[in-house]
Amino acid sequence: MTPLIFAFKLLIAVPVALVLALTAIWYIWESGNTVLYDSYAQKMFSGLENYGLLAIPLFMLTGEMMNEGGMTRRLINAARVFVGGFRGGLAYINLLANMFMAAIIGSATAQIAVMARAMTPEMEKEGYDTGFAAATTAAGGLLAPVIPPSMMFVIYGVLAQIPIGEMFLAGILPGLLLAGAFATVIFVIGIVRGFPKGDWFSGREALSALLWCLPAALIPLAIIGGILFGIATPTESAAIASLIAFLIGWLVYGELKPRTLFEMFRRTAVNASMIIFMIAAANVFGWVIIYEALPQKLAALITSVTSDPFLFLLIVNLILLCVGMLIDGIAAVILIAPILLPIAMNDYDISPYQFGVVMCLNLVLGLLTPPVGVGLYIASSMSGVSPGRILKSLWPFLLAVAVILVLLSRFPWLSTALT
Repeated sequence: MTPLIFAFKLLIAVPVALVLALTAIWYIWESGNTVLYDSYAQKMFSGLENYGLLAIPLFMLTGEMMNEGGMTRRLINAARVFVGGFRGGLAYINLLANMFMAAIIGSATAQIAVMARAMTPEMEKEGYDTGFAAATTAAGGLLAPVIPPSMMFVIYGVLAQIPIGEMFLAGILPGLLLAGAFATVIFVIGIVRGFPKGDWFSGREALSALLWCLPAALIPLAIIGGILFGIATPTESAAIASLIAFLIGWLVYGELKPRTLFEMFRRTAVNASMIIFMIAAANVFGWVIIYEALPQKLAALITSVTSDPFLFLLIVNLILLCVGMLIDGIAAVILIAPILLPIAMNDYDISPYQFGVVMCLNLVLGLLTPPVGVGLYIASSMSGVSPGRILKSLWPFLLAVAVILVLLSRFPWLSTALT
């Protein structure tokens, strides 16, 4: 009965956090073990007693300060220095700027919203098809879950009980691989459609753009460098990055006003609280999973089909693709990681880092695929292009992601080489 209640609530669009919490309550009532009610709140709270979760609001705050402080525009100008003169240069600029933003914001939806507003009108002015311009921006948002710092990696690291810093390192090679695949897609489409040739900056303009970008570049350096060299934990790096973002936006660029801080704190608190509550509810939902022995039952079913880790990951990819189409990526990680990760590690000896990278990249595809497709609709509303038109230009990028997912599933070292 409990699985039916769970599925029904999801189908009628009850928020995932409430689905998890209410399903646990229903299970306790149905099982008759009402003693568990006494520790329900304690169990929910214990799901939040993890230092690493502090990184979530801090990374969100860093993104807010970057947007408000004018750093996004300067990162785009810096990207223009490196790729602006190629055929289809503005499309490459869009991609490279998305890589810079992914290394700072860590949230795909936030990244798509920011970049769609900034880049789509610019590409349209230079003669690019608006559908392709919005699709390139939306695809660039897929870099956010794999290029550190990634919000999904933080949550997955907490759930999997592995070092978040090492999870960040696991995403570097896959992120670069995905960016290379997207660049190849742009190159091929540029030849077929005859994209306009861009203009290179003059030496003086290039130097000016790079110098103005240097302060903003301190943010990803502070995050990744702090973790890589063991100077700070991911949470401490996030706190340092938010302080640097504030000081640069206020004192260097002069676009971030202290009076706007309260509104930024409010937005960060509201957005972070939704994710934090979801994690707390997922901890309670863990009771249902444990008592129903769901991982063991699922493991028995899958191992009867195949004993090959690669085939297992391909099956998981198909499952995750379907789940990602219906449920938000972060909610899906919270929901599915506790079920599938033990099977991957115990029955197939798959590294938690490899599994995490594959899972997070796959689930974020749901942002751009109907019927839910939150990222698709964000890109549409920010760019003024219909979702159907964006989707028509988006499929080559989605195909590239599918190829990368197969490679990540087949070759574990792509995810584990740096950990």
